[in-house]
Amino acid sequence: MAAQREWFDKDYYEVLGVPENASDKELSRAYKKLAKQFHPDANAGNKDAEERFKEISAAYDVLGDSEKRKEYDEVRRMVAAGVGPGGAGGFGPGGFGQTFHFESGGDDGFLSDLLGGMFSGGGRRARGRSGPSGPQRGHDLETELYLSFDDAVHGVTSTVRFRSDAMCHTCHGSGAAPGTSPETCPQCHGTGTIAVDQGPFSFSQVCPTCGGRGQVVPDPCPTCHGVGVEVRDREVKVRIPAGVADGQRIRVKGRGGAGHRGGPAGDLYVIVHVAPHAVFGRNGNDLTLRLPVTFAEATLGSNVKVPTLDGQVTVRIPSGTPSGKVLRVRGKGIMPNGKGAGDLLVTVDVQVPTALTDEQREAVEQLTRVLDEHPRSSLFAGANASNVGTDEGESDGR
Repeated sequence: MAAQREWFDKDYYEVLGVPENASDKELSRAYKKLAKQFHPDANAGNKDAEERFKEISAAYDVLGDSEKRKEYDEVRRMVAAGVGPGGAGGFGPGGFGQTFHFESGGDDGFLSDLLGGMFSGGGRRARGRSGPSGPQRGHDLETELYLSFDDAVHGVTSTVRFRSDAMCHTCHGSGAAPGTSPETCPQCHGTGTIAVDQGPFSFSQVCPTCGGRGQVVPDPCPTCHGVGVEVRDREVKVRIPAGVADGQRIRVKGRGGAGHRGGPAGDLYVIVHVAPHAVFGRNGNDLTLRLPVTFAEATLGSNVKVPTLDGQVTVRIPSGTPSGKVLRVRGKGIMPNGKGAGDLLVTVDVQVPTALTDEQREAVEQLTRVLDEHPRSSLFAGANASNVGTDEGESDGR
């Protein structure tokens, strides 16, 4: 368990303004809102905002990582039970009641080493690992990309532009001025941790000289001042696969926020927004299309050409096709990543003429007499004659 001393004092849930049972999504939403509000770029020269931003980032660095959050919650439970550095409920080799006091500074691994030594009956030496004050993975980032319908269907390589922390362009992340290099830490000899003896126990803590990195920078980089990270505008190329849907998140590994103290970069998540098409709709991998046909085409049947994403096809309209009938053209939908194309779903829309010439009206009336159809007769076929009213009314056409 890579606990830090401040875990005993800091309520990270309160820092982010979320309950202790908050979901990962709620934590992410709270962090983004607060980070945007207190980001140094938006609060130039405001030291309070800068400190608040650091506090928010530290809180999300722990709660945003499932393993760290689990360890943090365990530490907080121990705090509630009165167990911790300098607390009245500390444990000792002679039983309960002895109080332990810990040195200030980074305490990577102090809790696991203390408890491990207590229950195994002996001390544990430093294991040479680095914790939260050592190399840290960069934050995952999100940005948005707007695509045309055709680019989303066929796939495209595009570029997203955003501003974030990134590896320093001057020192390339080393933190050292050009022409110099970091040196092995003289106190921890490159391990990032030192062993501290506490009576019968021995535990490790982050090296106070190098902060857990294992290296020191005698001549810091003039751009990043030895951090190895700078905030700047970035451009990242993103390969969007064929068939991407609106709202889908594309992960670009290792292109997120820069790692700190030699840690790896986070990931970049690109949220895709797809513009609607002028003709086609979309339902999963199926394309949808409304096809207007004449009364004669629907009644007598006909062959009608319809557009697809790669040309035209002929669709057979069976005789007597009603308006709203869906015809399926297989394999003419969207093919995600070249696998399993969807279908084209054609909805027939029978057009009813609204303005007739005298000749046309006479033809329709003649057709009505010839057909002699009563489409509404089925509505009354099973009705009880005694329950059928004779009132007449008028419709306003709505």
